[in-house]
Amino acid sequence: MSGIWSKIAGFMSEGGQACLVTLLEVRGSSPREVGARMAVRGDGCFSGTIGGGALEWQALAEAQKSMRKAPDGAGHLLRVVLGPDLGQCCGGRVTLLIEAFSAADLDWIMPLASAEATSPLHTRGWQDQRGVFRRAIASDAASDIPVWLVDGTLHERFGVMPTPLLLFGAGHVGRALVLALAPLPVRTRWIDPRRGEFPDVFPANVTPVAAQDPVGEVAQAGQGSVLLALTHSHALDLALVAAGLRNRAIVQTGVIGSATKRARFVSQLAQAGFDPSETARMHCPIGFGALTSKEPAVIALGIAVQIMAWREAMVAGSAGIAAPIARNPHAQSHV
Repeated sequence: MSGIWSKIAGFMSEGGQACLVTLLEVRGSSPREVGARMAVRGDGCFSGTIGGGALEWQALAEAQKSMRKAPDGAGHLLRVVLGPDLGQCCGGRVTLLIEAFSAADLDWIMPLASAEATSPLHTRGWQDQRGVFRRAIASDAASDIPVWLVDGTLHERFGVMPTPLLLFGAGHVGRALVLALAPLPVRTRWIDPRRGEFPDVFPANVTPVAAQDPVGEVAQAGQGSVLLALTHSHALDLALVAAGLRNRAIVQTGVIGSATKRARFVSQLAQAGFDPSETARMHCPIGFGALTSKEPAVIALGIAVQIMAWREAMVAGSAGIAAPIARNPHAQSHV
């Protein structure tokens, strides 16, 4: 999935102009969260979304109007009350930053596009001597908050850090799961000792590993990893779960199975010295409990829902609560 700055650079190469729409502030209910963005081309073609519906149509019209004025990096704020202004029942207020770019901006946009292609990007923005807003890559680590303002400097995070997943088992459910996770912010290390079980083609966010010692792979987990044991062997699943519970880099451990399998694993783990607080971190059966079908694709869907719920909880916990941005340092208010 290409980043927003790559899209902007591509749109500019096609038509000479582009516009970036950023959701800067939300008060009350909104169809999208702070930091949602979309890139807009001169003819109205766009990539990304700030929530769809009437709000997005108004933002697209405002973006095209800004580009017709042929500014050089100029930006302005658009404040919208979703109920009275758009007839929507969300009941919230949002502030959008509308920025139009011309060919003169490519010199600083291209480095952002290159950097965003390899990892999440943290930028600092400021107003230059001509009153035009510019961004540059920040060298320090990015916050988990997508947009924040400090002493008149606008800090932004672009791109997402994918959740690292150790997926053990290349059977029917494992195959279905890598497809379900393909469009999601998950980086999967897919492990099975049987090389021939991997398909010839798999999603770009998947790395297959034909490991003869699957349990040994657990030690390589990066911080914040999720481990899923979906193998053909209950004994191997148990060994993987035990290794996962011992590795503090792994924040969630799940195993396919039943309530009976869970009870047996809890008993065996207790005999191996694990206390109840540790075995409570094992999720078995893994997945969304309201789904009862045993079709591999449905099981995979439920597991994907579980992983995304864990991810959202982790992101919310690390980000904390961000103070809303009441104004932008470089933009004129536009109501």
